[in-house]
Amino acid sequence: MDKTIILNIARQTLQDAFNYKQTIDTLKLKKDYPFLKEDGASFVTLTQKGKLRGCIGSLIAHSPLLEDIMSNAYNAAFKDPRFPKLTQEELPLTDIEVSILSVPQKIEYEDFLDLQTKITPMKDGIILQLGSNQATFLPQVWEELPKFESFFSHLLTKANLPLDSFKYHPAIYKYQVEKFR
Repeated sequence: MDKTIILNIARQTLQDAFNYKQTIDTLKLKKDYPFLKEDGASFVTLTQKGKLRGCIGSLIAHSPLLEDIMSNAYNAAFKDPRFPKLTQEELPLTDIEVSILSVPQKIEYEDFLDLQTKITPMKDGIILQLGSNQATFLPQVWEELPKFESFFSHLLTKANLPLDSFKYHPAIYKYQVEKFR
């Protein structure tokens, strides 16, 4: 995959939104870079001075990677409920990271200790599901939460679940990412 192309797609999507037009030639991009027409799942993370400014993504591939990146870039900038909409003045100050996800794999585990033996911190992203509650952390989150217990307690909080939820044996999936920055 071409880092420059992927990052340019995300940034141009945001610039186009401010200019109220779509200048990305999707047909040409898909012809020149065939991987963009294959279904893919991506996350787009926006930061300013190292602080999160927006992050939206897809866990499962459901559309061509090109459209997924464009949609997630737009949504990270303008629809992440944790932040106000990105302004045009902020765009030059905003760093963009695009993560392309592998297919999530369900982890079979006995208990929390067993789970620790089946996850590689700094490498594995995690999806946690219990009932209708779900949350994910990209592998990059391990940099901020390197302790296994802390990583999972924050993930449970993000999923709006109590910290003792492992007694209900939530479904856990892991995935890896190819990160472009």
